[in-house]
Amino acid sequence: MKTTPQCPIGSDFDVSATAADVLAGVDLTGRTVVVTGGASGLGLETTRALSDAGATVVVPARDPERARVALSGIAAVEIEQLDLIDPVSVAAFAARFLASGRPLPILIAGAGIMATPQGRDASGNELQFATNHLGHFRLVRALWPALLRANGARVVAVSSRGHQLAGVDFADPNFIRRTYDKWKAYGQSKTANALFAMALDARGQAHGIRAFSLHPGQILTDLARHLSAEEIAAFGARDANGVAKVDPARGMKTPQQGAATSVWCATSPRLDGRGGVYCEDCDIAPVYRGDESRKGVAPWAADRVQAERLWALSETLTAR
Repeated sequence: MKTTPQCPIGSDFDVSATAADVLAGVDLTGRTVVVTGGASGLGLETTRALSDAGATVVVPARDPERARVALSGIAAVEIEQLDLIDPVSVAAFAARFLASGRPLPILIAGAGIMATPQGRDASGNELQFATNHLGHFRLVRALWPALLRANGARVVAVSSRGHQLAGVDFADPNFIRRTYDKWKAYGQSKTANALFAMALDARGQAHGIRAFSLHPGQILTDLARHLSAEEIAAFGARDANGVAKVDPARGMKTPQQGAATSVWCATSPRLDGRGGVYCEDCDIAPVYRGDESRKGVAPWAADRVQAERLWALSETLTAR
């Protein structure tokens, strides 16, 4: 395997840092940011922190009215229609953004689903892979002219420690022949997020476009809506009173803490000249070696050959 240089550089923030902590003193006035999934959970806190730092935040959402309610009271937010599994919707959103003539210095790909019942998009792609990866693959490529226009841009793909559950099965990514497993499907899609950032960074570096992926932490949000009470209990995510546990040292964070690494990847000068790496706790993560902490990126999600293979597969699947 040819792995990317996953070497921690040391962080100015501890594991309990919030997005507001990371952006303290950062002025994003005049900059436009696109945040998919920016109206709920970690994305909502990401939107709030970026807005507070002065950015205009464009939040594309499948349900704009619901997003409008969630984002009420946050300044400088634009809500747009976007369904990530619909190629026509992705193209239409990108066309509208490009027509505005604005550069796009930051794109945070945070929308996603987890452990869903088996489903497929209109082209037959497995639903988690289609939503979490292929939709963002289409979106970033469609918005490429705006990223170029920024003369220095960052694309941030929100992955998950769940990528350790599975690599990409290139022989059967859409569970046509193998039995569907919702956690393997989720793990595959999160590995794809990391590999996508690596392959994108390789293509963007010469143009000043750098890409990163990250694990935000373990946060109980609406992402878990497809899990049963028993499954959530098995994760130990709630205390005896049913309240979500917060223990940043063990990776269990609040939404505000969970948004910290996303905005760190998007703005930190510590990452100038770097890219294609997987991050956690506001630092570049090490390679995961199977220890109990589960910290770090699995080798299969930091493999440049696999990243290029995924890019080629994604081009094929999105051309249908």
